[in-house]
Amino acid sequence: MKALVQSDLMNILEYEKVRDEYRKEMIEYKKHRRIELGPYVTITFENRKTIKFHIQEMMRTERMVQAHQIQSELDIYNPLLPKKNGLSATLFIEIRDAANIRPILNQFIGLTTGKTILIGKGDLKIFAQFEEGREEEDRISAVHYIQFHFSESEIISFLDEYQPVELIINYNEYNYNVILPSKMIDSIYEDLIVI
Repeated sequence: MKALVQSDLMNILEYEKVRDEYRKEMIEYKKHRRIELGPYVTITFENRKTIKFHIQEMMRTERMVQAHQIQSELDIYNPLLPKKNGLSATLFIEIRDAANIRPILNQFIGLTTGKTILIGKGDLKIFAQFEEGREEEDRISAVHYIQFHFSESEIISFLDEYQPVELIINYNEYNYNVILPSKMIDSIYEDLIVI
């Protein structure tokens, strides 16, 4: 997917003028790209549109106006875009009970190694590849960036309408699967075919 550049972004003054409507549109758009996987894990599929929104919000929050500041954000976020024939997602480990954040989070140590998350459809199994550096021997981040890489034939299988597409997590005692709704499949399929 084509990287974002500074000319794709609005300056914070222009963004402020359109933010309310833009935010509403993005919240609606992301409804079909976000899904819960068990009680603690949420996956949001990312693309150029969602990443641009993250950067615009960061520029607004941090009051970024200097070109080098904005470029720094682009350098951080552009690697999160889907690669050719791929899907990109943000994985959140969400724990709402403050007293249990660390004990529950610790149960996920090791999640980023091995084949723990996958997209499945019949015989098709596409395993997530985690971004490195978000887990240590005794600690794990609550936010992870993952990529799913497809071959051309796997994309064709992914589109077969006769079988459901599942998102699956198998890690220790945390084993869940969810069937992706058709609107989500339609939305993320666009990411697979964009160059």
